[in-house]
Amino acid sequence: MSDADAAGELASAIGTVLLAVRAEHGGGDAQTLKDVGDTSAQAVVERWLRQHFPGDAVLSEEAADSQARLHADRVWIVDPVDGTREYSEPPREDWAVHVALCVDGEATIGSVALPARVMTLCTRFPLPPLTPFIGAPPLACGRPRPTPPPAVLADPLGREG
Repeated sequence: MSDADAAGELASAIGTVLLAVRAEHGGGDAQTLKDVGDTSAQAVVERWLRQHFPGDAVLSEEAADSQARLHADRVWIVDPVDGTREYSEPPREDWAVHVALCVDGEATIGSVALPARVMTLCTRFPLPPLTPFIGAPPLACGRPRPTPPPAVLADPLGREG
């Protein structure tokens, strides 16, 4: 299995479990849904990577960090539930699963699953090296969390708010 296929398969597998958890616990307490979703998603990460890539290191938002990843050639970086609050508010769809692989310190593969939309996006070829951004950086402000007014952030960057 290629790394790109693996990233897509892992993201999709996590998403499938999260949808099942949401179906079972979605009518109850939001905190319970968050907790069970986080725990279940992390269990998939650990089991799946141990089975398919046992020698690779893992950095996951839902697990304790291991300093071993700092010296590993291959490191999977996973956010099993990006948008936990949104996940805990069915029928919201604005949450995702993120899976990336770094090889020798360089991001090479990435995958994003949008389980509520039955969609997984994945790189199929290694990413090109990043080039420095020229000019004012883009600025995006999103909901639902309160943020300072966009102008407060934009002015120091030479952008419009």
